[in-house]
Amino acid sequence: MKARFTLLFGLLLLAQAALAQQVIEGIVKDPSGQVLEGATVLVRETKSYGITDSEGKFLLKTSGTFPLTLQINFVTYQESIVVLSAAPTSRLEIILEEDSELAEVLITARRRSEEVQKVPIPISVVGGPRIEETGSFNVNRVKELIPTVQLYSSNPRNTTLNIRGLGSTFGLTNDGIDPGVGFYVDGVYFARPAATSLDFLDIEQIEVLRGPQGTLFGKNTTAGAFNISTRLPSYTPGGTLELSYGNFGFVQARASVTGPLSKSLAARLSFSGTQRNGTLENIRTGQSINDLNNLGFRGQLLFNPSSKVEIVLAGDASFQRPMGYAQVVAGVVETQRDPYRRFEQIIADLNYDLPTRNPFDRIIDHDTPWRSNNDLGGISLNADFQLGEGTLTSTTAWRFWNWGPSNDRDFTGLPVLTLSQAPSRHDQYSQEIRYAGDFSKKLSGVFGVFFLSQNLETSPYHTEESGAAQYRFAQNTTSPLWATPGLLEGYGIRTTSLLRSTSAAVFGQLDWAITEKLHVLPGIRFNYDQKEVDYDRVAYGGLETDDPALLAIKRSVYSSQGFQANVTDQNWSGQATISYQFSEKINAFGTFSTSYKPVGINLGGLPSIAGQPLLELAEVLPEYVVHYELGVKTSPAKGSTFNLVLHQTTIENYQTLVQTAEVGVNRGYLANAEEVRVMGLEVDGSLRLNSRFSLTGALAYTDAIYVSFPNAPVPLEETGGESAFKDISGGRLPGVSKWAGSFGGEYSIPAKFFKASGSFFTGSDVFFRSSFSSSPSPSRFLHVEGYALVNARLGFRAKEGFSTFIWARNLLNTDYFEQLLPASGNAGHYAAVLGDPATVGLTFKYEF
Repeated sequence: MKARFTLLFGLLLLAQAALAQQVIEGIVKDPSGQVLEGATVLVRETKSYGITDSEGKFLLKTSGTFPLTLQINFVTYQESIVVLSAAPTSRLEIILEEDSELAEVLITARRRSEEVQKVPIPISVVGGPRIEETGSFNVNRVKELIPTVQLYSSNPRNTTLNIRGLGSTFGLTNDGIDPGVGFYVDGVYFARPAATSLDFLDIEQIEVLRGPQGTLFGKNTTAGAFNISTRLPSYTPGGTLELSYGNFGFVQARASVTGPLSKSLAARLSFSGTQRNGTLENIRTGQSINDLNNLGFRGQLLFNPSSKVEIVLAGDASFQRPMGYAQVVAGVVETQRDPYRRFEQIIADLNYDLPTRNPFDRIIDHDTPWRSNNDLGGISLNADFQLGEGTLTSTTAWRFWNWGPSNDRDFTGLPVLTLSQAPSRHDQYSQEIRYAGDFSKKLSGVFGVFFLSQNLETSPYHTEESGAAQYRFAQNTTSPLWATPGLLEGYGIRTTSLLRSTSAAVFGQLDWAITEKLHVLPGIRFNYDQKEVDYDRVAYGGLETDDPALLAIKRSVYSSQGFQANVTDQNWSGQATISYQFSEKINAFGTFSTSYKPVGINLGGLPSIAGQPLLELAEVLPEYVVHYELGVKTSPAKGSTFNLVLHQTTIENYQTLVQTAEVGVNRGYLANAEEVRVMGLEVDGSLRLNSRFSLTGALAYTDAIYVSFPNAPVPLEETGGESAFKDISGGRLPGVSKWAGSFGGEYSIPAKFFKASGSFFTGSDVFFRSSFSSSPSPSRFLHVEGYALVNARLGFRAKEGFSTFIWARNLLNTDYFEQLLPASGNAGHYAAVLGDPATVGLTFKYEF
């Protein structure tokens, strides 16, 4: 019903807005007559702009009155200004002169087209060409270009996407809380973190906004947002074909075609397929593990009935079928438990040893198959209507996520946890309506309303099941009854749960130009959140017995539990920014903001005492965020930018995931730390020495600590000690390096290759980070050492036709951990998510 109302509302506005339009066609070339693809053509004082296609052509539809001023920009070329006193009678031909001055990057983070250096928000922008040529075909690879982004993934479901160390809980995902980093594709909010594992399809550019952004985006974002734009359909026929080959059997094919279906209707259809052999060997089965097996499709229809109306209908579907995401045992900790409860003694009693003690041998012997079936997709309708001096936008979307996993959570070849599966089905429905524009000569802004409904349910149930060796890992007394044959074999729990959540918000932000140089930007937001949970967990299997002692042992491992919860919360938050433009080259700003992450509910099982669940832990308090930021954006010399940001964020009732020794709480449970604080310094810049040579770089210092967390669970090495809790106040937050940086450069030479005009180029990027904690409670062992990665590329980039280049990722074959995590039950061994070894390949690309 809501979608029908939105469509009807849009059609009524369409009828009112269908006015006479001005159509401007042209082509952009360099002095030699070669066409320039990707040049930006902007109609000043309007919201109309276009980007030249592979033939250098552009088409603008605008309702502006003549005279009109066109602004044309392209990297390494001088800006061109063209004034049209009347509608052109033929196609314009625009020649851009080469220059080392950097062209301004246009962004849409504030729901309008703006120059990134003039926006008072810390933003990192990565364009589509750089994403493609660096092999950054998903978020996990893009993070190497943006050092303030952290992504940890032990599988698509258990993915953490953070900015400045904040956003989501570190470790295994608990579905009962919301992410703090918004993930948007063409204005549509993606609620599940599994979306970050998908291969990119037809990316125009990615904008990463740092810090709370609740007054600009529909879903509240306490740490920042990924704002991804894809390429729209074009009224000029064209397309791209791309094929890549690499070691480990890597094959990736991509294709995109676009063109008009009528004078006012255009379409684009895109495809991506990726395959790669695994980087681990299972010596038990002889299989290659952690492969890639991805397919993705995306289709779009663009409808322009007039220059004031743009409607885009988009649909996408992605399917991943890897035998993947296995972890290797990275080490063994001697806990404070009695010796018979420690890992080394346990496996000795079972006459077993690990296949290797070096995780970088990349060998496992797991007895449970790894499977990560990950399906995502959806449909969206985005309608833009130019009303007055602004744009009214309606975004309606439905998305789904199907998750079908199989894991070996004991990380060994022993039958300890023979099943660990959490198949799920997620549906989301979202509606956003906002208006962005100029209200007067001195006042502009954006305001809107947002609604999100989610259903997340087990499909049909989640399973944890013990094998024959479970009794030794779960044994907590010296009673011989633990060794009763078949006592725990086949004993497990099946969980059915349903989470219904509703989020609604009203938000807005103004930009008040007190003077031409001094701007004040206040913003406000109201949130309403409701979560309703029905959780039911039933123990089954194992030895059938009436013996109270044996039943007590079984209940100490797994027990039935259930609860229902219905929580609601609401909150006001906002921000105030002051920006001052000292000159055309220096723009400074300061921001104070508050933000809010909704109440959470534990959905991974609750700790218990004497077999009874601690129901008071079912609800997790909302986070309250206070954020300060000072920044300056500069262009100190011709062809350069230099930006500096200082930031500090404090969070009360920080939502964190903690591990427990209980096998029945395999994924940990949620709790609140009283207060955390993150502060840091960020520097980024770019330099184009001439039309051939460019440099980019970013450096981030981040100090993230628990200010107060007196009752945190102990780290792995202190399991079994005098206390089950520890005061970790002053300790470092997990997943945050104090230092991280990314530096790159590219050199190109104009040339012809097989009669095609273009340029030979070579480029390299270096990403590094210092050590970080990989445990919610700081641990001496779950600590990842710092590392550096070198990526490189070399090839020929044609202006049209064939391009080809070779590429290398992790060129120096650095061994490194992406994440460390303890095995279920805290016996003392812990596993690692390994970074990929050196990969090299060759890409062929044809554009027409």
